[in-house]
Amino acid sequence: MIYLRLIWAYLKIGLFGFGGGYAMLALIEREIVGPGWVTKQMFTDIVAISQMTPGPIGINSATYIGYVAPGEYSTELSSPLFGILGSVICTLVVIIPSFLLVAYTSHLIHRHRDSDVVEGIFTGLRPVVVGLIASAALLLMNGANFGTETYQLIWSIILCIAAFIMVYWLKWHPILIICLAGVAGWIIY
Repeated sequence: MIYLRLIWAYLKIGLFGFGGGYAMLALIEREIVGPGWVTKQMFTDIVAISQMTPGPIGINSATYIGYVAPGEYSTELSSPLFGILGSVICTLVVIIPSFLLVAYTSHLIHRHRDSDVVEGIFTGLRPVVVGLIASAALLLMNGANFGTETYQLIWSIILCIAAFIMVYWLKWHPILIICLAGVAGWIIY
C-alpha cells in the first residue's frame, strides 16, 4: 500500500535528513522519484513550490508529495481525500523523528557542551552539510529547471547567475528575487 511505503520513505528522510531541507533534497529525490511516485519534472516543480511557500522546504515538499503521490500511484486514490491523508501522514512522519532527535540530543549536547567529542562531531558535520547542500544545487541543475533548448539553457544560466549576484553580493531580499524571476520567466519564456 502506498501509505506504508510513504511512511517508510519519510521515516528515513526524517531520521537521516541532516542539514535542513536543501540537504535533504537528494534523499527525498531518491526515495520519492526513484519508485516512480512522482516524475523528475514534478519533483522539480514541487521543490520550486516548496521554496516559495512559507515554512521549511522538507516539510512543504513532504506535504505536497503526500498529496500527489497516492493519485500518481493509482487512479483509484486520485480523490482529494486520499491526497489529504497522504499529506498529513508524510508531514507528520517527516517531523516526528526530527522532533524526537532534537529533543533528546539537545539535552545531551547541553549536558556535554564542553566535551571534545561533541565539538569533534559538530566539526565533522559542518562540511558534510555544505556538501549535501551543494549536491542539492547540482541535483536541481537539470533539463527540467534549465530547459533543453539552447536559448532556454542560456537564459536560465543568466537568470541563475543574476539571482546569485543579487542575493549574495547586492544583498537583495529573496522574495524580491522570486518576484523578479517570475516576471522574467513570463517575459522570456
